[in-house]
Amino acid sequence: MNAQTVNFTPEQITALFIDAAREGDTDLLTQFLDAGMVIDTPDSRGYTALIVSTYNGHLDAARLLLARGANTESVDLKGATALSGVAFKGMTDIAQVLIDNGAQVDHANFSGRTPLMFAIMFGRTDMARLLLSAGANPDHRDGDGVSARDLAERQGVTGFFDQETGA
Repeated sequence: MNAQTVNFTPEQITALFIDAAREGDTDLLTQFLDAGMVIDTPDSRGYTALIVSTYNGHLDAARLLLARGANTESVDLKGATALSGVAFKGMTDIAQVLIDNGAQVDHANFSGRTPLMFAIMFGRTDMARLLLSAGANPDHRDGDGVSARDLAERQGVTGFFDQETGA
């Protein structure tokens, strides 16, 4: 019997791990982690398994990765965290899990934009309320000097912060 050995490069292994996260395959993620995969290993775009699993709406995969020690503050090549990705998509259930596991609500990407800003820009009012209730600062200014409060006013969502949150 002739056993064939398959050798994967570290980049290929990382790609397979990130793909498992993208698909929400908790069994395969567990196998990778049990075999010694470093949980916060980024792919070529800086995406970690946590960023990819949350962005694709895989709550069980996110919970597994967080339970195994994934860093909520890992960033992609644009400086965005997992919370930034779910904020603009409006995934409040995943956002709450990230916040409960230490995600910083005011973590700004390299352009200075916070998850609250993304929530406002994309009309995710439930997400904005969640972030505000978790302590997000509506007056943080991005690299262009614009705040989440400014964004809301520009979009005609006047009084959002005062009426909805008391902020």
